[in-house]
Amino acid sequence: MLLEIFDPKAPPRAVGIDLGTTNSLVAYVREGVPTTIENCHMETLVPSVVHYDPRGHTVVGKDAVPLAHEHPRETIVSVKRFMGRGADDPETKRLGPYVFMPADPSGPNTVRFDVRGKPVTPVEVSAEILKSLRELAEDELRTVGGCVITVPAYFDDGQRQATKDAARLAGLDVLRLLNEPTAAALAYGLEKKQNGTFAVYDLGGGTFDVTILLLEDGVFQVKSTGGDSALGGDDMDRALFEHMLASAKKEASTLTPHEVRALLDAAKEVKHALTSADTVTKTLPLAGEPSVTVTRAELDTLVAPLLERTGQASRRAMKDAGIKPKDLDGVILVGGSTRVPAVRAYVAKLFEHEPLSDIDPDSVVALGAAVQADLLTNADREGEVLLLDVLPLSLGIEVGGGVVDKILARNTTIPTGARNTYTTQEDKQTGFLLHVVQGERELAADCRSLARFALKGIPPMPAGLARLEITFKVDADGLLSVHARETTTGIEQRVEVKPSYGLDDDTVERMLTEALDHGESDLLKRRILEGRVEAERVASATEKALANDGHLVSAEERALIESATRALREAAAGEDPQKIRARLDDLDRATKEFAGRRMNVAVARALAGQNVGNLEEGVKHAKGVENAHVERPID
Repeated sequence: MLLEIFDPKAPPRAVGIDLGTTNSLVAYVREGVPTTIENCHMETLVPSVVHYDPRGHTVVGKDAVPLAHEHPRETIVSVKRFMGRGADDPETKRLGPYVFMPADPSGPNTVRFDVRGKPVTPVEVSAEILKSLRELAEDELRTVGGCVITVPAYFDDGQRQATKDAARLAGLDVLRLLNEPTAAALAYGLEKKQNGTFAVYDLGGGTFDVTILLLEDGVFQVKSTGGDSALGGDDMDRALFEHMLASAKKEASTLTPHEVRALLDAAKEVKHALTSADTVTKTLPLAGEPSVTVTRAELDTLVAPLLERTGQASRRAMKDAGIKPKDLDGVILVGGSTRVPAVRAYVAKLFEHEPLSDIDPDSVVALGAAVQADLLTNADREGEVLLLDVLPLSLGIEVGGGVVDKILARNTTIPTGARNTYTTQEDKQTGFLLHVVQGERELAADCRSLARFALKGIPPMPAGLARLEITFKVDADGLLSVHARETTTGIEQRVEVKPSYGLDDDTVERMLTEALDHGESDLLKRRILEGRVEAERVASATEKALANDGHLVSAEERALIESATRALREAAAGEDPQKIRARLDDLDRATKEFAGRRMNVAVARALAGQNVGNLEEGVKHAKGVENAHVERPID
C-alpha cells in the first residue's frame, strides 16, 4: 500500500471543474500534468443528477441515477439546461417530468422546481453538484483554493451569472468562467506550440458546439462560435431505435413507456458496440424477444443527416471567422459522441484535417480548466497564456421608435467596453427609461430583453439639451455592467445586468438565423421608425419656432412652412422612408430663411453686453461640441 505524504503547510490547490449536462468532473495540475480526480471506486465521472429525499437530504451522482426512475419529480436530471431560464420560458416545461412552482412576483423570474412542496432553483441544484465535486477534490487535496468552471461558449450573461451563484453556494471561489472549447485547446497544450488557428468540434449527448480559436504568441482568441442545442448522441440513439423497431416489425405506438425506455437503452448499447465492431446482433427487450442485426454501415447511414447538420453550423462558424478548412492548423474533438467512427470520418472530411483525439473527450474540458486554474494561481506560469473570448450576440439599448442601437457588436473580443451618448426627445423630460437588449435584429421587440432601469431626477430641460452617456463593460467572464450618467447634472446609476433567464444554443442560433432572414425587412422597419422619430422632432420644433418667433415670417412664408409641416406628418404616417426623407428636405428648404433670421436674432441677443474674452471662450466651447459623439434621441 502506498501512502501519500501530505504537507499541512501546503497552500490550497486550485482546481478546474467541468459542470456538464450529463456528467461533471474536477481536475487539478499535479507535477505539471493535468489530472482528473477519482472517487473511491476509481471513477472520475460524477453524473449531474440530484435527488431530494423526504427528509430534505440530497443524493448526488451515481447513487441518484436509479432514483430518477423511481422518483422522477424529486430527482433533477440535466439541470444545466434550466440554468438562467425564466419561469415563463416556454421551453421550461418541455425539459422533463417536473412540477414547477408559480413565479414569485416579489422575486426574480426564475425556474423553481416543486420538490415535495419546497421550491428548488436550478442554481441550488447545481450548487449540490458543485459541492459534491468540491468534497471529492478535498478528499484528494485536503484543501481547495479557487476554481475555474467551464461553460458553453454560447452561455449568455444570465446563465454565466447563475453558474457563479451556484459556485458561491457550494463554497467555491470562482477564479474565472472558461469557455469549454478554449478549455479543450488548453488541455492539448496548444499554448506551448506554434501559432495557429484551430477548430473545436464538441458533440455531446444532447448539444453540439463548434468554435474557431486563434492562437498568437500565447493569446487564445475566440474568432467565432456556432452550434445546435438540439443535436447530439441522443438523436443517434433515436434514429437507431426507429431502425431496430422497423427491423423487428414493431410499431412505436404499441410500445409502453417502459418498453420505449428499454429499447432506447438497447439502441445506445448497440451504438457503443459498433464503435469497435462491424456487426452487432441484439435481442430486443420486447414481447417475443426478437433479435436484430445492425452493421456499422447502417449506423453510418442513419447518422449521416445528423452529421450534415453539424457541418452547416461548422461551415457558418468558419465563414464568420473568415477562414477556410485549408487555413486551419488542427481540429479538436470534444464530447462522448465523437467516439462514433462516422463522426470522426466526417470531421476529417469537413475540416480537411485528421482530428486530435488523444485525450478522452469526456475529460478534456475538465483537464483544460485545471490548466487554466494553474495558470491563474501559479506565479511561475503567470503571463504564459491570455484567453480572449467573444460576445455571442450584440448588446445595445432601445432608442426612439423602438430601434436598437448596438453598443457592443457580436464577436467582439472580451473583456471589452464601449460608450455612446444620447439625448432627450421631449421638452422637460426629467428622466430616462433604459432598456438593455441582446440580439441581432433592428427592433428591440425582436431581441431578447436583458434589463430595464430608470435614471431619474434630471432637471426639466428643452428636448436635445440633456446628455446621457451609456457605458457598457463586459468582463472576462462575459458578465455585463451598465453605467448611465447625465453629463450636465452628474446624476448617474450603475447596474450589474443579471437577467432572470438566459439563452440556450438553439435560441442563439435561431436569433442569428432570423437576423439574416429578416435583414432587409428589419432594415426597412428601422428606416421607417427612425424617419418617424426625426419627422416628429423636426415638425414639433418648427411649430414651436412659429409660435415663438412668428413675427419673423410673412403670411405667405408661414403658409408654405405650415403646408410642408403637414406634408411631413402625412409622410410619417405612411410606410415609405424615402418619402419621409423627401418631405424633411422640403421642410428644410421652406424654413431655411426663417432659421437664418432666428439665428441672427439669437446671435444679436447673445452678443449684447459680451466682451472679447467671453467670445473666445464661446468659440472654444463650440469646437468642443462640434467634435462630440453623435447623439441619438432616447425615450
